[in-house]
Amino acid sequence: MSENRALKQAAELIREADNISLACHVGPDGDALGSMLGFGLAARNAGKQVVASFGSPFIVPGNLSFLPTDLLVPPGEFPAEPELMMVFDAGSAERLAELGSHASKAEKLVVVDHHATHQDFGDVSLVDPAAAATGELVNDLLAELGWGITSEIAQCLLTALVTDTGRFLYASTSPRTLHLAAELLAAGAEQTQIGRHVYEEAPFGYLRAAGAALSRAHLDRERGIVSTTVTDADLKETGIDWGDIDNLIDTIRLAIEADVAVLAKVHDDGRVKISLRSRGDTDVGALAADMGGGGHRLAAGFTSTDPPEKVIAEVHRRIEDYR
Repeated sequence: MSENRALKQAAELIREADNISLACHVGPDGDALGSMLGFGLAARNAGKQVVASFGSPFIVPGNLSFLPTDLLVPPGEFPAEPELMMVFDAGSAERLAELGSHASKAEKLVVVDHHATHQDFGDVSLVDPAAAATGELVNDLLAELGWGITSEIAQCLLTALVTDTGRFLYASTSPRTLHLAAELLAAGAEQTQIGRHVYEEAPFGYLRAAGAALSRAHLDRERGIVSTTVTDADLKETGIDWGDIDNLIDTIRLAIEADVAVLAKVHDDGRVKISLRSRGDTDVGALAADMGGGGHRLAAGFTSTDPPEKVIAEVHRRIEDYR
């Protein structure tokens, strides 16, 4: 389905709905949360009944807590059979965790996403891998609906753009992205607030947890991979949670000798969440997709239940297949 046709079909379903239930992927980043909340605010302003949520653990990352979150409800309070459910920034239903079952029972399901590894699902899929962020597609949808953008909505959408483009430094950033950013600033978004909260603030415990992870960093010069682990024990010892270490992968990837950075987040329940970053020579999105996850060419991830050493070793073994 063409993007233009999907845009019109999504807008038609939205206009017809009285109640709209919004969801984004688990462990939401700035694009997922900003896109969902930005659209939710616009829908509420248009007279719709709106709730928004994401799967467990239901914790808003500390560096995104400045966003307007009054639409959020815990997943247990999410409508079991939504009239219209909209999913933001999720490449597959599995990325919704327990809310995936709600998506399967929705009367109508609209998916808005920009991941190249997107697995088509929903009645209408508004998907454009060329978009720098899902927030760009939300802006397109608001324009199609004729819904205005307030300063709060602009702040949400600019957060989506800033975070998913690495402050407009990633290759996905296009003239379209920068034009939209200018429009959002004109609508009242405050880039200084986004920069401060997302990139320039962290609890002191982050420094200690990052130090522990960096002390374990390993460089594979032959394959061009830098990797390390951070554990639940690291976080408990330093008094922080997983949302406080979102920027740690950006520190790991500074090693100039490596094209790929690998951060293994080791949870007490046996889950190992892998974050991958590439400087450009490696398609980590394809690698992540083949290992049950997804993302973009230069930024992706997946989850495993194998020991972290085994998972990292598997990434090392397979990396040449994606160059």
